[in-house]
Amino acid sequence: MLKKTLLLSLSPLLLLSASAIADTSKNVKNWVGGVDHLGLTVSNLDSSKVFFTDVLGFKVLGNDPTYPAYFLSNNKITITLWRVKNDDKRVEFNRADNVGLHHLALSVESIKKLSELHEHLKMQNNIIIEFAPENLGKGPTQHMMIREPSGNRIEFIARGN
Repeated sequence: MLKKTLLLSLSPLLLLSASAIADTSKNVKNWVGGVDHLGLTVSNLDSSKVFFTDVLGFKVLGNDPTYPAYFLSNNKITITLWRVKNDDKRVEFNRADNVGLHHLALSVESIKKLSELHEHLKMQNNIIIEFAPENLGKGPTQHMMIREPSGNRIEFIARGN
């Protein structure tokens, strides 16, 4: 119930976010052109890389074993995965208590593809599906949320017409 209430209150903000960005003051210079890449700290570098490449179809652009990190892309977004430096001091992210990336939202081209992706993800044994595809607010946009092998939250969202 709380999730539905929260989604209903957030959906107008999500739907209006692009128009709000476009409505900047004429006195403020727009310095940013978009997202260049996203960096995620992961606890299991290899499992997270396999999730993005073998499950979601990203390609490896390169890696740095001294960092250690992988640089991945699907030709629309670039993601850097790097391993947490000190596993003994690692603190699992809690979206209600920690400042930081709440989730990564990746677009899916259609609601049909979102449903197909959900079926594909259900067959994986190293991810957690927080919720299956459902309407965002009153729809027609749908989304679902998962946790990849290192625990980062990823939302998949298909904007309905």
